[in-house]
Amino acid sequence: MTMDLPAVYRAPMNVIASRWICCLLFVLVPALGAAQGAPRGPVDVRTLTARLHAGDAPPPSWLGDGGVRAREAVRLLRAAPAHGLDPARYDADGLAERLDAGPDKMAAPTLERDLGTAMLQYLADLHFGRVASGYRLPSDDAFDPVDHLRQALRTGRLAEAVDTAAPPIPMVRRVEAALARYRALAAANPHWPDLPPLPVKRIEPGMHYAGAALVRERLRLFGDLDADTPAGDVYTPELAAAVRRFQARHGLAEDGVLGAGTLAALAVPPARRVTQLALTLERLRWLPRPPQGRVVVVDVPAYRLWAFDGRDATGQLLEMRVIVGAAARTPTPLFIGQMRYLEFNPYWNVPRSIEKAEIIPKLARDPGYLARNEMEAVSAAGEVLPDAAALAALRVGTARVRQRPGPRNALGAVKFAMPNPMNIYLHSTSAQELFARSRRDLSHGCIRVEHPAALAQFVLADPERWNADAVAAALRPGRTVTVTLREAVPVVLFYATALTDRDGRALFTDDIYGLDEQLVQALRAD
Repeated sequence: MTMDLPAVYRAPMNVIASRWICCLLFVLVPALGAAQGAPRGPVDVRTLTARLHAGDAPPPSWLGDGGVRAREAVRLLRAAPAHGLDPARYDADGLAERLDAGPDKMAAPTLERDLGTAMLQYLADLHFGRVASGYRLPSDDAFDPVDHLRQALRTGRLAEAVDTAAPPIPMVRRVEAALARYRALAAANPHWPDLPPLPVKRIEPGMHYAGAALVRERLRLFGDLDADTPAGDVYTPELAAAVRRFQARHGLAEDGVLGAGTLAALAVPPARRVTQLALTLERLRWLPRPPQGRVVVVDVPAYRLWAFDGRDATGQLLEMRVIVGAAARTPTPLFIGQMRYLEFNPYWNVPRSIEKAEIIPKLARDPGYLARNEMEAVSAAGEVLPDAAALAALRVGTARVRQRPGPRNALGAVKFAMPNPMNIYLHSTSAQELFARSRRDLSHGCIRVEHPAALAQFVLADPERWNADAVAAALRPGRTVTVTLREAVPVVLFYATALTDRDGRALFTDDIYGLDEQLVQALRAD
C-alpha cells in the first residue's frame, strides 16, 4: 500500500541513503507484541558446556583429526574483533599456545572441553550479546548454541556456524565492514594530533585557517574528500563541500561551515569510532528479527524518526527530526512499545513528577499561572476546581493538572499513544522552531515529532477515511477525538551512536545520555 504523503515528507531510500537513513528500519524493529516478553540476559556458558558433553552421543573430537578442527576454531576465535568482540574473552591465544605445545603437553581432555566452552561462548555472544539489554522480548528465539556447534562439528562448517550465529540483519554486516575500515584507520594513525583552535567563531569558504591541511587530510581519510583537492591553508569551497558531507554523517547542521561542533567531531580519533561501532553491534544483538508491516523507529541520540511498511515494495519511508528527553533531567527511556491509538486535540495530563517539580512551585508564586497557561486542576471525580482551591488540592495529591487543547497545549494537535508504565508517547508540539537546533534533548521524556500530520496519516493507514485532507481537518482546533488504529504499530526507542547508511557510509552522533560509557563498563565487568 502506498500513501499519498506530501513529497517533503517522503523519499525513496536510494535518494536519502547519504543521510541518517539506511536500512536501520529493517534492523531495529521487534516482533509484534514483543513488549510483553521478558528481558533477555547473557547465556550461562557453564550450562551449555555441560549439555555439549552430556548424553550418549558426545561431540566429534577437536583433536581427533590431527587438530584441524581445533586450529580452525582458534583462527575463528582470534577473528573476534571483526565482530566487535574481544578474543581474550575466549582465551584464543592461550588455546593456540596449548595446541602448539605438542600432544604430550596439551592435556587433551581438558583442551577438548575448553575449546568447546570457548566456541559456545563465542556463538552465544554473537547471537544474544554479552550483557543484558533491558528490552522485554519474546522468548521464542530458536537459536541453541549447543545444537548449532554440534551441527557445525558434524558437517565441518565451523566458519559458517560463526557467520550464521550473528543476527540475520543487513545492518550487522555493514557495521562490521565500517568497523574494519575504522580499525585500519586507527592502526595507521595511532597519533591523532589536535586541530589548531579556530581564530574566529566560524570559518567560511575563502577564509584562512592554520588547520586547513589537517582538516583536509582527515576528510580524505574518512572518504568525504577527493584526494586531488588543492592544498594550502585556505578553507576552499571544495573543502566546505566535504565538510558538509562530514556533517551529514555526524548529525551536525549541514552548513559547510567550520565551527566548534564540526571541529570537535573531526577531533575524535578513529579508535573512539571503533568503540562506537563495536557497541552498536552489541546493541543490535539484543533485538529480535523484524516482522513485515508498519513500524516506527526512533534513534534517540540521532534525534531521528523513521517509519516504513515492510510490505511496500517501493521502499518508501518517512523520516523526520524529533525532540527527545533532556539528558540532564528526563532522558527518554529505551523500550519497545505498541502504538494503539491517536488523540487529536488532546488534553495534556501533566505527570505528577512535573506537577511537584514545576507546576506547584509556580502556582504558589503566581495564582494566575494555571489560567494563563490554559491549565486546570481536576479532582479525582473529574470536577474542574476553582483556582482558589487548586493549590491545596494539588499539594496533597487529591487533584491533578491538565492542559486544555489549543495552541498552547504542550502536546500540540495530536498524541500518538503507546500505553506503557512510564507514560511515554509521541506527540506534536507548538514549538516548531526547536527542530532547527542540532542538539534536541529538550523534552520531559516524551518524543516530539516534526511532521505529525505525515506520521498520523502513516500509522492510520486508511487512505479512504484518513487522507491528507481528513488528517489536516482533525488537526485543526476542535473537540478531542480518539482514533484506535486498526493494527498496532511497533515503536522501537533505540540508542546507537554509530550506524551506517545503505551504501556503507559510517554515521556517528554524540552520546547524549552517556550510555556508551555505561555499556563499555558493563562489558569490562562481564
